[in-house]
Amino acid sequence: MDISDNLKTLARKSAGTGLLLIVVAAVTLEATSLIQYFSSQRMLKQEASLRAESELRSTRNQIMDIVDQAEAAVHNSIWITRWCLDYPDSLAVVARRIVEENPSVMGSTIALVPGYNKKLPLFAPYVCRTADGTTELKSLATEEYNYPAQEWFTEPLNYGFGYWSEPYIDEGGGEVLMTTYSVPVMDDAGRVAAVLTADVSLGWLTDLVGNVRVYPDAFSVLVSREGKIMVSPVEELNMHQSIQEFATGAKDTANFNVLADGMLSGKAGNVSLKQSRRERLFVFYAPVEKTGWSMAIAIPDSEIYGEIRRMSMLVTILMLVGLGMLILILRSAAKNQLKVSQLKEKKDRMENELRIGHNIQMSMIPKIFPPFPERKDIDMAATIVPAKEVGGDLYDFYIRDEKLFFCIGDVSGKGVPASLVMAVTRSLFRTVSAHEKSPQRIVTLINESMSDMNENEMFVTFFCGVLDMTTGHLRYCNAGHNPPLVLTDKIEFLPAIPNLPLGILPGMSFQEQEMDLSYDNALFLYTDGVTEAENLTHEQFGEARMQDVLRMRRSSQENLEAMQKAVADFVGAADPSDDLTMLFIHYLNDMQPDETERHLILHNDIQQIPQLADFIETIADEIKLDQGLAMSLNLALEEAVTNVILYAYPEGSDGLVDVEAIMSKDKLKFIISDSGKEFDPTAAPEADITLGVEDRPIGGLGIYLVRNIMDSVSYERTDGKNILSMTKKL
Repeated sequence: MDISDNLKTLARKSAGTGLLLIVVAAVTLEATSLIQYFSSQRMLKQEASLRAESELRSTRNQIMDIVDQAEAAVHNSIWITRWCLDYPDSLAVVARRIVEENPSVMGSTIALVPGYNKKLPLFAPYVCRTADGTTELKSLATEEYNYPAQEWFTEPLNYGFGYWSEPYIDEGGGEVLMTTYSVPVMDDAGRVAAVLTADVSLGWLTDLVGNVRVYPDAFSVLVSREGKIMVSPVEELNMHQSIQEFATGAKDTANFNVLADGMLSGKAGNVSLKQSRRERLFVFYAPVEKTGWSMAIAIPDSEIYGEIRRMSMLVTILMLVGLGMLILILRSAAKNQLKVSQLKEKKDRMENELRIGHNIQMSMIPKIFPPFPERKDIDMAATIVPAKEVGGDLYDFYIRDEKLFFCIGDVSGKGVPASLVMAVTRSLFRTVSAHEKSPQRIVTLINESMSDMNENEMFVTFFCGVLDMTTGHLRYCNAGHNPPLVLTDKIEFLPAIPNLPLGILPGMSFQEQEMDLSYDNALFLYTDGVTEAENLTHEQFGEARMQDVLRMRRSSQENLEAMQKAVADFVGAADPSDDLTMLFIHYLNDMQPDETERHLILHNDIQQIPQLADFIETIADEIKLDQGLAMSLNLALEEAVTNVILYAYPEGSDGLVDVEAIMSKDKLKFIISDSGKEFDPTAAPEADITLGVEDRPIGGLGIYLVRNIMDSVSYERTDGKNILSMTKKL
């Protein structure tokens, strides 16, 4: 047998082997395709479930925002309603205030219990919002309406607490589809005197629920506590049929009854409904708390699986095409052996990926300075200069609960691996510190997380601190990092127990330390890229040069620029050997020892008014005010801030309202300032509460309440700002 025969035999064997490989590849591809298909179906259904649940949660949260606003408007007005019971004509003012100050409320009434006031057997002033945005006063005390028989009146009296009514057309009242939240009001003697309500139109609800689109053909349904269909794609069903009645005529009655029972019982879950032989409907439902409503999102299975089915068919076609191409490639490979170098392409791709990685890394850290321009008690600056395209240094900071949380760290190693560890460390710091106030706990939890996933045995030197902006008290924990410098009347290193770096061993114990910063004290945090920067002769920059740069008092940004320039001048033409990272914190709080200050910044948006309640609640908890006084202070503050929001700035413009609270042992002072047009609320005439509603001029009641609640109220115009000061003696 000659060489030619040997080559032919080898070619036949190669062809047979190639054919066998093709058959094995075809079977493997088909099996892989089927596995991927069913796995994708499962994941798509899980994704649909998550998306539906997310939409349900988001929509429910939006509904609850309106519900909570309406409830808050009612509950915040109970005490003034009780105060006005002896002056029935003033009740309309309370109702008007609820409507005007709460965009979600379209009507409000204070309906006296029949017989409570002998002169007024039936009395129910009703204020509602008109189409042009103004308010209109009506009376519900008519024979035709008979308010004592209405659900919104009887149910809260029966239960003794707040009650959301079934949706209804309020004939004689708001004349629109609405639901009502009502609470009983007791007089000072403990008798049930009236029912205070807030009407919420359901027009917004129809738009909100109707526009939920998890998938293009998905739709949403909202039912009341009694099963009445409130919102659905079929307008003929809305407010005319119940879900139980609809279930009777459905094709899949059994599963539809399960859906109806689940929604009416206030549960959350999902049901699969059969529509036809090939089509099913997946329905996800959940309750809307407080109201007794339940919301469902229905998704056709074709919406979930349609794309994967089309892709499966396309994959099958492409697989057949691929097998044909594989045959051609094998035949061609038997004759020719192609060698293609992709070195340049790989290099370009790597450089591009490193550039993207650098941009992503820099986007994760604060880089806008000053970071808190509205605060006068802190001056900060920070910078990272990577030695390569991406680096392993990090810093981060933010303020929560009047405490500055900050950190700095240095990952062992360089390049992409170090940058990934840096990103993880910074994310863990944000996540853990959002729920923890102790630096020791923050460092410990980060170490546990990093130790569990540290397969590459990389570690991070890390320094974490929490600075109380009010007192200057600093708590910190060091995990093997360079101790920061403290700038007081001298420059010295912060006493710092080194501890072990993060990510080395799980279960490590870290020690926390503390000290107090005074006004004009500063901290300088840095990585070893500063002190270990080398020039061409391999001499290091060192700690002495670093301290010399900081001896001159400058702003935080000027200090960092001076340090960066000093290091650059020292290194000269030498290549940087390590990342250069610095964080400068200058503490500037000069509050008196017996005073505590709190700030709240609001935009001139009436929707931000509810933040005042949280602000007052925090202050009340801190100085231990009783609930009644806290509610009165909240009302006074709300009246004053509402005036600023409504009148200080031109309509459509964005402005800020600065609310400052200064607390001491014997008094509580609020300073409300804005940069709007000049407006003195104290110049308003005193409201004559003895006049009837029709005879009393508009305005004056708000400042009347403020003056009666606070011990002193004063106004001044300084540097283009309105400044209203209100003091309450404790």
